[in-house]
Amino acid sequence: MSTDWLALEDRVIIVTGGSSGIGDAIVSELLKHGANVIDLDLNPSERDDEQLTFIKCDVTSGTAVDEAVDRVATKFGHIDGLVNNAGINMPRLLVDSQTPRGQYELNEAAFDKMFAVNVKSTFLLSQAVGRYMAKQQDGVIVNMSSEAGLEGSQGQSIYSGTKGAINGLTRSWAKELGEYNIRVVGVAPGIMEATGLRTPAYEEALAYSRHKTVADLRAGYKSTTTTPLGRSGHLYEVADLVSYFLSKRASYITGVTTNVAGGKSRG
Repeated sequence: MSTDWLALEDRVIIVTGGSSGIGDAIVSELLKHGANVIDLDLNPSERDDEQLTFIKCDVTSGTAVDEAVDRVATKFGHIDGLVNNAGINMPRLLVDSQTPRGQYELNEAAFDKMFAVNVKSTFLLSQAVGRYMAKQQDGVIVNMSSEAGLEGSQGQSIYSGTKGAINGLTRSWAKELGEYNIRVVGVAPGIMEATGLRTPAYEEALAYSRHKTVADLRAGYKSTTTTPLGRSGHLYEVADLVSYFLSKRASYITGVTTNVAGGKSRG
């Protein structure tokens, strides 16, 4: 019997977008607990662990998702958890009066890409994995949301909209899947420590949408005036909560999205 309080040893857990950022932190934490982790990503993980399986997968493709999930089920015989972490953020203004139809004004391509990666992938994976979980009458789906999905965010309206959609899916699927003993929960990080995903292109777009310089934007990351705990979050703190939700210790928690933001709010 495992002496790990979370008892995640040998459980089979799929993490989308697990090769970088928060996804990589989640993968790392689950491996520490002895889980069998499957990373679905377009880019391979740099981690070398015998209990980590990488499957190159376009999570916006139903065919690719079905093939990947079938591979996992065939190899392990069951799937215990799914973390819908894959996501993309492309800061854009709804209306750019300075440069109408410019590169930082929202267009259909940016809208479609963000909804495909953030929302469509969550639907595709949850359905494919959910079919197996329903048969085994057990499982946990964790949907990665964002503080932006709860409060909105200047220059990130569509990203916020995708995360708001995720919150609605979490609540609805919890009601639908409860009869199969499948829990569905959400995790909404706030301002976190820097990762490789905070690229110069992202910072330039976000700064423009907020009428700031990149230097001003970066200075804002360090500000803690709106965060009661007085600091940015660590990636492992998100991974800790995800691991808890995936465990039987959270067996009566479903249909909620929990903010991991140090108490930060707009008020």
